[in-house]
Amino acid sequence: MKSKGRYIAGLDVGTSFVRVIVVEHGLSGELKLLGVGEVPSRGLRKGVVINIEATVAAIGEALEQAEAMAGVKVTSVYASISGAHLKGFQSNGIVGIRGKEVSLYDIERVMDAARAVAIPMDREVLHVLPQEYIIDDQDGIREPIGMSGVRLEARAHMITGAIASAQNIVKCANRCGLTVKDIVASTLAAGSSVVAKEEQELGACLIDLGGGTTDVTVYFGGSVQHTAVISVGGAHITNDIAAGLRTPIAAAEKIKCEFGSAIKNASRDHETIEVSSTGGRPPRLLSRLVLAEIIEPRVRELLELVREDLEDAGVLDIIASGIILTGGTANLDGVVELAEQVFELPVRTGKPFGLSGVKEMIEQPEFSTAVGLVVHGARAVKIRSFGENQGFFRRTVNRVSQFFVEHF
Repeated sequence: MKSKGRYIAGLDVGTSFVRVIVVEHGLSGELKLLGVGEVPSRGLRKGVVINIEATVAAIGEALEQAEAMAGVKVTSVYASISGAHLKGFQSNGIVGIRGKEVSLYDIERVMDAARAVAIPMDREVLHVLPQEYIIDDQDGIREPIGMSGVRLEARAHMITGAIASAQNIVKCANRCGLTVKDIVASTLAAGSSVVAKEEQELGACLIDLGGGTTDVTVYFGGSVQHTAVISVGGAHITNDIAAGLRTPIAAAEKIKCEFGSAIKNASRDHETIEVSSTGGRPPRLLSRLVLAEIIEPRVRELLELVREDLEDAGVLDIIASGIILTGGTANLDGVVELAEQVFELPVRTGKPFGLSGVKEMIEQPEFSTAVGLVVHGARAVKIRSFGENQGFFRRTVNRVSQFFVEHF
């Protein structure tokens, strides 16, 4: 390549697909899509690795596709992590301000105080996301550096995950010759690529409808207020179709993608579809109404589980701008209309933005996490570059940069 930019790669290890995206990070900050790789997942269940060898093979195939298209060798990636083991909760930290003004060192200390919570030994902190800073009882502060005061308090949202799950993802990537620069919760990555800044300010809920899990993130005031993972996804809909129509899983998935609808449609329910049978029996013709009657209850149940989670967390009332649906299951016909019924809020489909180049192939909800990973990587590169130019503050900036990747 003739460009002098650097390359950033994202590795989305999902329940249904493994995706690799390679972009060129230009000197002006522009992200240009160079390569994409996508293969069906093997060795994962509900976002968690259950077979190392199968997962390594899937990552290797997706990596080869992306490298061939991009014409570059990928050596490092930003990887996603998902699964019901991810837990989000609120945390506070309070410290005295050293000197007359808040410095980077004070921010590091208050964030360390926020991190100082008891968690089980088999878990680790993945993200500490600042929500606001408070200086001497003045709240709502987002950028406290340089402000005067005596006491500095930070309110943050923390996400923890199982150490073994993160280690297995890193191990699989390493087996493919990749260094993992950072592991990012898939719901945060998706939010980076589909939730607009004004939506994050006003209040929005991102629902990532994946294959094995549904990830939920609520934004308000420009920061993350709530995260959750629900162990139901598109694969459960496929299983219901397979059982209800007595057809193989692969055929059920194809039927869901081509003819499925999350809501009954009078103009098409009279149409018929051909359904493969098991055991060598001949295929059958069934009404699309039968298919909708299988899909709608499961999707409604899933959305109601999300609503219940939002109500329990006390964040449903702050979602002023509405709901954003992303992930592969967001492509299901009628899911937006059904979500509007369940949440009684505006709902839209979230498609990733922020890349240039031949991007039509990835402007689909299922690529939200992969695109978000390279957006996250670009922010991390920007912050590290800032730290490298700060002389005396270099070490401090590098240590606290992880707190600001999602914040700025």
